[in-house]
Amino acid sequence: MSCQNEIDEQDSNNQGTITKVSPLASYWQRVAMVPTVQDNVIDGSSYCTIKFPYTVTVNNTQIAINSAADYQKVIDNINASNTDDDIVKIDFPVTMVYYNYIEKFIPNQADFDTLIDYWNLYPDLLSKINGLNIQYPITINIYNSSNQIASSESIAGDQAFFNFIKNLKDSDYISLKYPISVLDYYSLPKSLNNNQDFENAIKYAIDNCPENNIGALDFAATLTSGSWTIPYFFDDSDKTYSYSGYSFVFKNDKTVTATKAGVSETGQWECAVVYGVKELKLNFNSALLSKLNNNSWKLFEFNNSQVRLRNVVGYNTDYLYFEKQ
Repeated sequence: MSCQNEIDEQDSNNQGTITKVSPLASYWQRVAMVPTVQDNVIDGSSYCTIKFPYTVTVNNTQIAINSAADYQKVIDNINASNTDDDIVKIDFPVTMVYYNYIEKFIPNQADFDTLIDYWNLYPDLLSKINGLNIQYPITINIYNSSNQIASSESIAGDQAFFNFIKNLKDSDYISLKYPISVLDYYSLPKSLNNNQDFENAIKYAIDNCPENNIGALDFAATLTSGSWTIPYFFDDSDKTYSYSGYSFVFKNDKTVTATKAGVSETGQWECAVVYGVKELKLNFNSALLSKLNNNSWKLFEFNNSQVRLRNVVGYNTDYLYFEKQ
């Protein structure tokens, strides 16, 4: 049992092991998703893409789409004149590939429209993180706490990495073998030496790759819209269970009300930008809610229904997530 104890004692957010519920595991999986934004000019969806090869017709010109480089031909045709209709017509049938590598045969325009309408029902799904390309192969060390077996696996590409994370068991502890090389949004190589380097590189991609910022949202306006729960809170260890049942309402007067089972407590909140990074400060008085107080909750990412914050001190990272009710 000594091996298991050593693993349990490791901080799951530093250079050591993580599990399937660790934030970094979900970030890795999103980096490894199918690129789906680049062909939005054709399919209008950030959650699926059309499998090569296929053809489209734009302004009476048929264009063969054999690789991602051919998307520019469509854009150039659309931009060539201000007097044509610029309607992109897909030549069916085609095969759609979802962000999670699932494929679906689409025989006609009606089925295509139904599919896109379906994805439009979920505008706030946390989709692929673009602008960060892992240089494979990479090696992952695995320890299964149920059978006390250690192993390793070589990962050859994005799809294998995505499915590896997807298929992790609750009893699996994993660690990447560093250093790992990645290419950033500008195709510049970078060497990552630990989990924190990897998460910081992901944060940089989220902030700087235009394909990750399709819509502009105001953080304060988003926070003060509706009520929120806490789906994840990590402070040295996972303490999410302590906040189950709480509902948080952020108001424009900078007060925040936390309610559980009809009992409410009012605190204060403040949003600031420090060295170009948005921060959320909370101030509650009760013993439990005051554990959320932190002068350094830095915004990692957000959309209309999810807010993800983190606090990095040395090699330790704490996380606070809010989710719209």
